Amino acid sequence: MVSIVIPHYKGKEILLECLDSLYRAIRGKDVEIILVDNASVDSSIDEAVKRFPHIKVVKLPVNKGFAGGCNEGIKRASGEFVLILNDDTVHEEDFLQKLVRRLKEDVKVAAVQPKILSYYDRTSFDYSGACGGEIDIFGFPFARGRIFDTIEKDSGQYDKCNKQIFWASGTCMLLRKSVALEAGLFNERFFAHMEEIDLQWRMQLMGYRVEVEPGAVVYHRSGATLSKESPLKKYLNHRNSLLMLIANYNLPLLIYIYPIRIFLDVVAALFSLLRWDWGRLVAILRAHMWLISHPLFIFYSRKKVKSIRKVKDRDITRFMLKFPIPLLYYLLGKKYYHEIKEV
Repeated sequence: MVSIVIPHYKGKEILLECLDSLYRAIRGKDVEIILVDNASVDSSIDEAVKRFPHIKVVKLPVNKGFAGGCNEGIKRASGEFVLILNDDTVHEEDFLQKLVRRLKEDVKVAAVQPKILSYYDRTSFDYSGACGGEIDIFGFPFARGRIFDTIEKDSGQYDKCNKQIFWASGTCMLLRKSVALEAGLFNERFFAHMEEIDLQWRMQLMGYRVEVEPGAVVYHRSGATLSKESPLKKYLNHRNSLLMLIANYNLPLLIYIYPIRIFLDVVAALFSLLRWDWGRLVAILRAHMWLISHPLFIFYSRKKVKSIRKVKDRDITRFMLKFPIPLLYYLLGKKYYHEIKEV
């Protein structure tokens, strides 16, 4: 059995369209659908249950964010594999079968994502994950087909690339449940954004791999829940990327990398100031202040990672870009994935 976990906060139309599409795609398959009610603020959950009475609903008293909502769903999942799915997606008919096949073929693959295309322009990659996530050693993520605001058309250019990636998008990813539990599930302090990268970093430290299956396709309404210009989103992205670095690197490498990351954030703050981008400037400052004010949380996060680590940092960083992706993009004009890989 595959358990499908869908955290939901609001938006009746997007949820019902997602479930309509999902039921068509999984017709006849052995699955359970777990809809996590993240203290939703409208009638969307009730409407969903009326139309799809076999759905299991997990009601939470407060909004625990994407991370907390998914964790509650995973804990209640019956399946060997768990599909984490955004409520603003629609799906090609055989997407789930292709993802399951990949996990069954190789027990060392702990997570796999489909190709994610834009709901609004189905010839283009989606902002959130595109054709597989990558990252630089300073904690800045990007994807095959999407680097910052440059989004490529899908012409099959990544279909035959190496399937191993650094992170699978939380928009749609199939997890091996036993590995996710052993890794400690999502860090709920992240609330939302980059929690999937952090989890899969830990999975790789345990000796597993993450892959993309381009033959499986879903379409995503990127930004339907939280706009990329949202001050909260900017803050969470900055804070969570810093928290990932501090939690997952061994101390010697962290001592080398973290000062460079601080310098890059100072540059970003000055650039934001020149552009009068107060939202990003405040997000950067808030992120660093949060880390300074939570030393015990950082200590216990590092302790948890140390308890599951089986792989050395050098075996992880060889899959990372060694040059800061923001400098490549904004200063050197490297806008596309094939240009980045040449560096």
